[in-house]
Amino acid sequence: MIRILQVFTVMNRGGAESMIMNYYRKIDRSKIQFDFLVHRKEKAAFDDEIESLGGKIYRFDPISPFFPKKYYNELRAFFKVHPEYDIIHSHLNTFSSFPLKIAKEFEVSCRIAHAHIAIDKVSLATLLSSKENFKETIKKLVKLQLKKKVKNHATHLFSCGDKAGNWLFDNASFTTMNNAIDTEKFRYNESLESKYKKEFDLQNDLVLGHVGRFVSQKNHAFLLDVFADLLKVKPDVSLVLIGDGPLRASMENMAKNLKIEHKIHFLGVRTDIPELCQMLDVFVFPSFYEGLPVTLIEAQAAGLKILASNTITKEVHLTDNIKFLPIDDTTKQWVDQIVKIKTFKKEDQVQKIIDGDYDIISNTKKIEEFYFQQIAN
Repeated sequence: MIRILQVFTVMNRGGAESMIMNYYRKIDRSKIQFDFLVHRKEKAAFDDEIESLGGKIYRFDPISPFFPKKYYNELRAFFKVHPEYDIIHSHLNTFSSFPLKIAKEFEVSCRIAHAHIAIDKVSLATLLSSKENFKETIKKLVKLQLKKKVKNHATHLFSCGDKAGNWLFDNASFTTMNNAIDTEKFRYNESLESKYKKEFDLQNDLVLGHVGRFVSQKNHAFLLDVFADLLKVKPDVSLVLIGDGPLRASMENMAKNLKIEHKIHFLGVRTDIPELCQMLDVFVFPSFYEGLPVTLIEAQAAGLKILASNTITKEVHLTDNIKFLPIDDTTKQWVDQIVKIKTFKKEDQVQKIIDGDYDIISNTKKIEEFYFQQIAN
C-alpha cells in the first residue's frame, strides 16, 4: 500500500480541505492511503472521518515564517522516524516551501506543491485595510514573498486551475488537479428544497446564500452591504451564511448595526452543505481572490443562480447560471442583478459539471494513476 503525506494547515471545512476529502472518500484505499500532517494542535472538522477511513494525523505547531528553525528541526525529527513516505503533497500554497525543503533533504522522491489561490489582484492597501489583526496582515505579506521559493523544493507542481498555478509558479508548467465534487450529492432535489425551506421558514422568500470562512478574503462586509441595500427595494429576501472564522463576530455586529440581522441566518460550520444548498436560490460570492472555488462548482451542480466577483477565474464558468460582477464599485450592480431574478424553477445541471470534467469519479482515477506512476519510477 502507498501512504501519501497530505500537508495542510488544519483539516476544517475549507475549499482545499473539502477537495482532498472528496478524493479521499473515492480513492481505492486498499492500495492508496492518505495521512495528514497539519499545523494546528486542536481537533478539526474532518479529523474523525480521516481516522475512520484509515488515515493518520500528525499535529505540528503553526509555521512561523519569521522563525522557521524550530519547525525545520521538528520536521527533520519527523522524517527520521517516518521513512515510509515517498510522496508528500503540500497544500500550503506559498508556505509549501517549508515542508518541501526538509522533504528534499530527506530525499522524498515525489514532492508536490499544490496551488489553491491567486492573489494577483489584491493590493497592499487592501491587505492593510483588512479587519484581521496586524500579525495576520504581515503574515500575508510574507507569503507573497515566499512564493518565489516554492518551485526550488518541489518535483511536481499542481494547481486547481490556470489562474492559481500561473500566480504561485510564475507561469512555469504545472498539472491541473480539478476541484472535483461528488455531483450526485448536489443534484437538485425538489423535496429536499421544500423540507429545508420549511425548516428555516423560508418558503416565501428568495433565499441568498454563501458558504465560506469569515476571513477578509471572502469579503463578507460587501455582501452585507449588498443585502442591506437589496432589502430596501425587495423585502421578501433572506440571507443564509454557512461557515465560521475570525471575522464572524464582527459581521454579526455589522448586521445588527445595519438592522438586517432578523433576515440573516448565521449557521456556522455544517456537515449538511449539499442539503442546505438545495434551499438556496442565489449564491452570492464577492471574494477578493480565490483559486478555483469548489463551492461554485457545488452551487452550479445544485442549479443555483450565482453572482460572483470578477476577480475569480472564468474556468469555474460551467453553466449559464453564473454572472461575474465587479467588487470595486458600488453595490448597485449586485442589487440590480438580484432584483431581476424572479421565481424560477431550478434545473438539473449535473451533466454539465460532468462534461466540464469536475466529477469526482473520473478525476480520482487520474490522481490514482499519477501516484502509482511515481512509485513505479
